[in-house]
Amino acid sequence: MSSISAFQSGIAGFQSGVQAVAQNTTDIARGGQSTEELTTTLVQLDANRTQVEAAARVIETSNDLVGTLLDIKV
Repeated sequence: MSSISAFQSGIAGFQSGVQAVAQNTTDIARGGQSTEELTTTLVQLDANRTQVEAAARVIETSNDLVGTLLDIKV
């Protein structure tokens, strides 16, 4: 996997996670959910938060790799 495709995967994962977090927070704010539905939404929110954090690490690592490659070639 090239650094560019890793970066693109990181961006896609980050965007997907942020959209899912936004949907989770909207669902929670809307209210009217049963305890089971609220619990499910909160678990999904935590999973989506973890996805965003992991995608951010992929982006950061890809960026570091490109910087290292540029430093080596200069």
